[in-house]
Amino acid sequence: MKKKIGMINRIMVISVMALTVGIISAGCVKTGSSSESAAGNAVIGIIGAMDSEVTSLKEHTSDKKTTVIAGMEFIEGTLRGRSVVIVKCGVGKVNAGICANTLINNFGCTRIINTGVAGSLNNDINIGDIVVSVDAVQHDMDATALGFEKGEIPYTDMRVFSADAGLRQAAVRAAKESAPDINVFEGRICSGDQFVATREQKDEIISGFGGMCTEMEGAAMAQACCLNDTPFVIIRAISDKEDGSQHVQFETFQAAAARNCANIVEDMVEHLAD
Repeated sequence: MKKKIGMINRIMVISVMALTVGIISAGCVKTGSSSESAAGNAVIGIIGAMDSEVTSLKEHTSDKKTTVIAGMEFIEGTLRGRSVVIVKCGVGKVNAGICANTLINNFGCTRIINTGVAGSLNNDINIGDIVVSVDAVQHDMDATALGFEKGEIPYTDMRVFSADAGLRQAAVRAAKESAPDINVFEGRICSGDQFVATREQKDEIISGFGGMCTEMEGAAMAQACCLNDTPFVIIRAISDKEDGSQHVQFETFQAAAARNCANIVEDMVEHLAD
């Protein structure tokens, strides 16, 4: 009986180790494959958290087919001559992670673009400016009491999720060409299940992670993409000044920001190489 129990324990340990190694080796802390090398029939997934972030994109998509999974409407179709799947994931990291995983594994998306709004963490960035992700972190992941670095997902060795270099370049080019009057920054996106509004919240995030802006979905989407070895990029329009000296009503800003982001994504999609 003791031998049997010992064997079971060894099997459990080996299984846990295998799972951990699989997660660590999933490419979640390295830049993904270049978007330029994707297959010619590549499908591009486009995620926004709210209707205003994807409505324009849906309206400009032809040959549409709608599929509902996990309460989310996935719109397959053609945008600027490219195969796309557009979806509103809803607010928060869980929604974003489920959405990205579904795009990859149910719809075969080989590249993911996440578009939306964020709050500034850098006072050089003005309202309406665009931030394109270099990488993303989860600022509300905190297992420091167990000896892990802040933002590190316990027992996975994952903390920073790097955006695809090719998609980053495509996003920056599209932003500069489709919205030439808007400044474009590249940097870290800090995500968490919090609406960050106070000086104290921002200071804590800046102290722990640095970063250009903060929002509620990007890093979870990034984690799902990295686990599936799928290139991604996050594009964010900024809704306030880092020091709180200027701000606009969130609902009012949403409409203008959504138009800019939609134009950038459309231009980007059209010019992405197969």
